[in-house]
Amino acid sequence: MEKPKLVLIGNGMAGVRTLEELLKLAPDQYEITVFGAEPHPNYNRILLSPVLAGEMQVQDIILNGLDWYAEHGIQLHTGKTVTQIDRVRRVVIADDGTEARYDRLLIATGSTPFMLPIPGRQLPGVIGYRDIKDTDEMIAAASQYRHAVVIGGGLLGLEAANGLKLRGMDVTVVHIGPWLLERQLDEVAGKMLQQSLEDKGLKFLLSKQTEALLPAPDGGPEGRVGAVRFKDGLQIPADLVVMAAGIRPNYALAEAAGIHCNRGIVVSDTMQTYDPRVYAVGECVSHRGIAYGLVAPLFEQAKVAANHLASHGIGRYQGSVTSTKLKVTGIDLFSAGDFQGGQDDAEEITLNDPHGGVYKKLIVKDNKLVGGVLYGDTADGPWYFQLLKDGRDIHELRDSLIFGQSQVGDVGHAGNSKAAEMADSAEVCGCNGVSKGKICQAIKEKGLFSLDEVKKHTKAASSCGSCAGLVEQILASTIGGAYTPAKLDSKPVCGCTEHSHKAVREAIVAQRLTSKEAVFDFLEWKTPNGCDKCRPAINYYLISSWPHEAKDDPQSRLINERAHANIQKDGTYSVVPRMWGGLTTPAELRAIADAAEKYQVPTVKVTGGQRIDLLGIKKEDLPAIWADLNAAGMVSGHAYGKSIRTVKTCVGAEHCRFGTQLAMDMGVKLEKMLFDMYAPHKVKLAVSGCPRNCAEAGIKDVGVIGVDSGYELYVGGNGGIKTEVAQFLCKVRTDEEVMEYAGAFLQLYREQGWYLERTCHWLERVGLDAVKRQVVDDAAGRQALYARLLDSLKDAKDPWQTSRETQPVKQFIPIKLEA
Repeated sequence: MEKPKLVLIGNGMAGVRTLEELLKLAPDQYEITVFGAEPHPNYNRILLSPVLAGEMQVQDIILNGLDWYAEHGIQLHTGKTVTQIDRVRRVVIADDGTEARYDRLLIATGSTPFMLPIPGRQLPGVIGYRDIKDTDEMIAAASQYRHAVVIGGGLLGLEAANGLKLRGMDVTVVHIGPWLLERQLDEVAGKMLQQSLEDKGLKFLLSKQTEALLPAPDGGPEGRVGAVRFKDGLQIPADLVVMAAGIRPNYALAEAAGIHCNRGIVVSDTMQTYDPRVYAVGECVSHRGIAYGLVAPLFEQAKVAANHLASHGIGRYQGSVTSTKLKVTGIDLFSAGDFQGGQDDAEEITLNDPHGGVYKKLIVKDNKLVGGVLYGDTADGPWYFQLLKDGRDIHELRDSLIFGQSQVGDVGHAGNSKAAEMADSAEVCGCNGVSKGKICQAIKEKGLFSLDEVKKHTKAASSCGSCAGLVEQILASTIGGAYTPAKLDSKPVCGCTEHSHKAVREAIVAQRLTSKEAVFDFLEWKTPNGCDKCRPAINYYLISSWPHEAKDDPQSRLINERAHANIQKDGTYSVVPRMWGGLTTPAELRAIADAAEKYQVPTVKVTGGQRIDLLGIKKEDLPAIWADLNAAGMVSGHAYGKSIRTVKTCVGAEHCRFGTQLAMDMGVKLEKMLFDMYAPHKVKLAVSGCPRNCAEAGIKDVGVIGVDSGYELYVGGNGGIKTEVAQFLCKVRTDEEVMEYAGAFLQLYREQGWYLERTCHWLERVGLDAVKRQVVDDAAGRQALYARLLDSLKDAKDPWQTSRETQPVKQFIPIKLEA
């Protein structure tokens, strides 16, 4: 018998959560088709801010990978926008002509950013902040431009501003209100937040109305935005304008189909529209005149919609009492109910410690807590929210209420953990509506022992993650001594496997696995071909563990490594020839100039790594331009690779009157030794000829600083979004020792580091002392590491020369330096 067809329009968090709930209740009831306008599977939109800030990558925020859809027999159409709902034929039609028939239709089209209706809003460089595409545009802009203006002082605006600031932009937040987050905070908390953010380098213009966006005078033919003008006449520079002034329910598709809408798709308590075959959930919905923008109410709607789609018919959504628990750039905030106060029949209880960064205000009316706002210390937020929802008489708690749950005598013993004192009915995860009782039940019934297991079975801490600490407390109090905090090395590589990076690497070495197929087979991979997260990692582990036996798989490398160039935002590529130690010759400069003219390269730039970058090259020209550069003796600078990038040098004792060592000579030796070294992540070195450190060796993966008696070696530096200062490793006397110690350190990193783990994070995980024991203290071990490095690199060749008979790259482009 043919199954009825369910079509979901919108592949976001609310719609897919409805499918998850439905599959629990009736896993085989429907043949399901999903249309998503974005080219991605379902992801956590809440975590776009950490992606913008560089703390996470897109693959880290995927909630349901492609394998999940396949596992449940769901046909997924990504990158297809539904443009028409034909309710007579019961068919939806996408922009590319794809059609899907439905017996039941679920609309979850979400919302769209509100773009201020002002002149200039269509200029290039003016964007909203809603999805991965917007995030990618901001990251790209931050790498090219200086001034950013964020319009809107709400949560999204502040997160966007913080991320852009971390990426090096000069950021001004413009807000029409008198204080930040006025819907979540009162004036005192809002001003405290502003001061904290100003201390981080953000600028604010409050009570400002934007009048127009102006093109830059030199904005090129596309007329990129260049300034923001306000109604009071003030004008500020803006190379990027991010509109974060609110959202609007996206209901145009439903309205065009004749479905009743009123500032959203109007639904009943069963989440049905006026057409009983059509349901709607999420930010596109208007329920009892309210459109919700928080995750928790949307997930409550999802549960009710799934109940009725499964034909259970007993769920009712009657609206949500909401609280807001936020973490804005590391600052904890909480608010619930009527937190503004000011009513004649209500009293305010406040605790204000500006120097300590803590502020609490509770609103009490008729001996009941009706609202509250917390800044800096939000640990008691869930307890206050439970009191508010329960409408509990707090008369006996009144004197100690502001000091939190642990100070109130009727809820437990002082000194117990917050989790132990909570009632089973208390809500732990506001995003997913998960109580303490539900978590405890899952822990006991399913034998859960880790935070990841609790996330998987209950969804607690799986959205914004702000309750993760409390969930871990519940784990500890429920299973006692059986609980140990999750270790970093136990996290699965990806959704294709339960095995960690550590386990995969150990299996490859112990079982002498030399191909990804062998890895998949031995470790019983869930998917036959892996995914774009695990394949590059396994490829690295294979060729770093067995350099002469495992075959490098180009299709398991990222696009930049396959093209041997950096793809740019317009689809062209960037080519960076190597300049050993930052040195070049007139012949090389002539070859670069000839190539730039021949291939009409629009931009030629000196990089921060002392090389020359040719930007704007067409993909089809890459083989030819590299052939021309190779003919002149120039090889790839690997500016695209998880590999050795550059060895930056100062002029050293070769020329500088302060130089104590031959920095350029040492840099060239190191770079030639390490050429084509594949690593867990990019690796950068620097050699400074004296302690003045002009080559910035203190923020490199390996930094070498010349002193009178030899060299000092520093490791684990990183000049990225979050600057990490390199740590002192040892002091050596000769060039040969520099190469041996640096080479041994890098080989240890290659053998122990996880894919996409920088040296600073690897050192944080394993400890500098452990590295010193193996590289500095153990001479035999160091020499063995160094020998393995040299052995793995002995046949290194330029990637574009692999099809031709050439000498290994270490034998050509000899550079002789004299003091």
